[in-house]
Amino acid sequence: MNMRSLIVPVVAAAVLLLSTAFSSLAAGVRRYSAAAERGWTSPAPDRQPDLTQADEVDLDMDEYLYGHVRDSYEWHITTINGHHVSIPLPVIVISKAGSGAHVFSSKHLEEGEYQGFWIAPDGKYANKIVEKGPGGEQIRPWDFSITKNVLGLMINSAILVLIVLLTARWYRKHDAAEEAPAGGTGIMEMMVTMVEDDIIKDCVGEDYKRYSPYLLTAFFFIFINNLMGIVPFFPGGANITGNIAVTLVLALFTFFTVNIFGNKHYWKDILWPDVPTWLKVPIPLMPVIEIIGMFTKPFSLMVRLFANILAGHFMILGVIAVIFLTAKMGAAVNGGLTVVAVILGVFMDCLELLVAFIQAYVFTMLSAVFIGLSRQKEKTS
Repeated sequence: MNMRSLIVPVVAAAVLLLSTAFSSLAAGVRRYSAAAERGWTSPAPDRQPDLTQADEVDLDMDEYLYGHVRDSYEWHITTINGHHVSIPLPVIVISKAGSGAHVFSSKHLEEGEYQGFWIAPDGKYANKIVEKGPGGEQIRPWDFSITKNVLGLMINSAILVLIVLLTARWYRKHDAAEEAPAGGTGIMEMMVTMVEDDIIKDCVGEDYKRYSPYLLTAFFFIFINNLMGIVPFFPGGANITGNIAVTLVLALFTFFTVNIFGNKHYWKDILWPDVPTWLKVPIPLMPVIEIIGMFTKPFSLMVRLFANILAGHFMILGVIAVIFLTAKMGAAVNGGLTVVAVILGVFMDCLELLVAFIQAYVFTMLSAVFIGLSRQKEKTS
């Protein structure tokens, strides 16, 4: 088990909790809409090269890029005069070598080995906590540590739960038929209505209310994690939706929702589609293709979100790196390219805001489409 172990249950718990909250929120928004119609250690993983010393050392682009986006056992805040300011996080491991469970701060790993555990500097377990196995080899313990991404998930989920509950509270205390929400509640009402009316209702069909809590949760969960990933300071900056473990869990939720609640017509189209018989027997060509399609749909959801968010982070980091890569080229060249890099960086940050929304929208829309396809009824002549 690697240090992504807690990501799966944290994402699952957050989605389930938020689904419950969105259930009451969506109902309140629908009531208002109806009334309106009537009138998230090791110094290596997270600590970045000291870019203020760029004129003395060459910038390691691999470490610079991947150091910003990968998970770590501490949350790096900034570097002041060569001193790294970081938040140490809890390390929770269970030894496979028989020494039992260990709980300690990641700060103890800064100087090297602690209680038989250390951060592997390279190899297949690079930047992960390891211990010495029975044969002297490096092995991974069971790792349940609160890593940067896990903490980021917790913070972002707490923020979203708070926003949703405060919005739902407004609907419980006000008559939506008599009073329109304003401020943050009004923004949430507008976004919930947009997602439900423009995506869920159109793509799922007549029983869309059954799936609204999950689809609204997916949209806002992805959206707020995308936004917080753009924020360059604590508690933002954790690369959560650019972590494939997170997008895997989200895609699995859609996969199970589609295939558990799919009707008889959905399964008939998979196992016995309406194609010429020779495509189904004696070689079940089309059924095999349809079954493969069951798995390629969530796979595409997982990879699309992961790749787009990760690529966005790399592009912004690459543009900013131009400032430090040109430091030895003279003041004129470095100054000119710095201006270009800053302007382009600001533009790309604004573009990332749009991408944050688009990726949440696309994931939700495709999930709704897949759910809708599993709920279609057989056409009658």
